[in-house]
Amino acid sequence: MWFGGIELIQHLGGRMDGAQFAGDVPVETAWSILQDESDAALIDVRTNAEWSFVGVPDLSEIGKQPLLVSWQSFPDMAVNTEFVDTLRDAGLSSDSANLFICRSGARSRAAADAMAAAGYSRCYNVAEGFEGDKDDRQHRGAAGGWKAAGLPWIQS
Repeated sequence: MWFGGIELIQHLGGRMDGAQFAGDVPVETAWSILQDESDAALIDVRTNAEWSFVGVPDLSEIGKQPLLVSWQSFPDMAVNTEFVDTLRDAGLSSDSANLFICRSGARSRAAADAMAAAGYSRCYNVAEGFEGDKDDRQHRGAAGGWKAAGLPWIQS
């Protein structure tokens, strides 16, 4: 599988099932799925710096925590070739709703595609991400996304 010119190879017991990407969902729908489905997971694929300085979704009120696994590493933005294995080792269910989120929805879409290709059947991209698109002042966090929707989040 190719992402941005980099071949991403993941071995899952010698097979790649190639499920279909389940689609984009708005942040409000992602929150509803997380609330309604006990085995649904939120996977935040941003970098350590983003989690530390921008914040992370807070799922504590529904008794969950997001999985923090970077899709790409900063500063070179190389694809994490251990991504699928890391999530599999964390116990991510291949048939549960798995919601992927990044800053604005691009990296999380690539991560959801990779997990679908690895046989995970319900991989969703949280369309506007954690911060959404830039507003008219070129700032993120107010014009879409998890934060702008008023969903719970914390900052360290």
